[in-house]
Amino acid sequence: TRRGTMSLERCRSELEQIDQEYHELQETHKVYRQKLEELTNLQAKCSSAISKQRKGLRELRLTLHRYGKACDEQDSWMINHLQSQIKEKQNVFFDMEAYLPKKNGLYLNLVLGNVNVTLLSNQAKFAYKDEYEKFKLYMTIILMLGAVSCLFVLNYRVTDEIFNFLLVWYYCTLTIRESILMSNGSRIKGWWVSHHYVSTFLSGVMLTWPEGPIYQLFRSQFLAFSIYQSFVQFLQYYYQSGCLYRLRALGERNQLDLTVEGFQSWMWRGLTFLLPFLFFGHFWQLYNAVTLFRLAARDDCKEWQVFMMALTFLVLFLGNFLTTLKVVHQKIHKEKVQKTD
Repeated sequence: TRRGTMSLERCRSELEQIDQEYHELQETHKVYRQKLEELTNLQAKCSSAISKQRKGLRELRLTLHRYGKACDEQDSWMINHLQSQIKEKQNVFFDMEAYLPKKNGLYLNLVLGNVNVTLLSNQAKFAYKDEYEKFKLYMTIILMLGAVSCLFVLNYRVTDEIFNFLLVWYYCTLTIRESILMSNGSRIKGWWVSHHYVSTFLSGVMLTWPEGPIYQLFRSQFLAFSIYQSFVQFLQYYYQSGCLYRLRALGERNQLDLTVEGFQSWMWRGLTFLLPFLFFGHFWQLYNAVTLFRLAARDDCKEWQVFMMALTFLVLFLGNFLTTLKVVHQKIHKEKVQKTD
């Protein structure tokens, strides 16, 4: 009985301690709710102010554009100076909005609905970016092994379908993750955003291509191309990530900049050796397009997927080749101007 009484006393003492911590928790949660409400009000205030500023700057830019059509050299210098200030403010607004909740774009709305995907802390943003990069690396290795297995070991339609489905899932996932990163301040832009959407479509068409003699004629070429593409992406990841690390340490690149499946101006330092690999991959895409156009012209070709894939490979070639060529041309021209100065 005495032992039971001591146990009850200990239980009562522990409950009193828990009760004290419970009241402290309630007070802490109350403060948290207040701070959260304050944060929400501040976010709304900042978003409203940015919208108002943007509207004013947009109207001012139009006014300067109209005035600049008929002005002397001195006024032209002033107009250019004011326009550069406007552009600088717009870049600052972009960085500000990376820490404010905002409406999702059309694609994210279709996929996720109106869910807030803004990560408010730098730590959360960097963690998500690093996880994105690791996902790309791991999937690149898996896709390379999958293509090698299908080409040299598993010559079955079902394994081809699994590989093609994996490609569709991979590119779909990349487009969603990239959209979330752009909502959080990552400056992914241009063709390299569209590239993954086109690749998703291409993989989807390949997935629906039925078994047949035309499919078998292109199968080995497609798998070999997939192996090469994964190899180049693997090279790009390591060399681009190393270059980005150095540039971020020097303060020359944004912390949320990503590796891409292409060539950008910041890659110029010591990474020009990647260009031959990239251009070879681009022309392989053109070769795939030509091969598929020839297959589509055959009398025994009844599948719509052949011609559609030929067009898609042609779009990928033009987008990749012209974008890379443009970046290289701009960089060479910039270096020539700097040497002249």
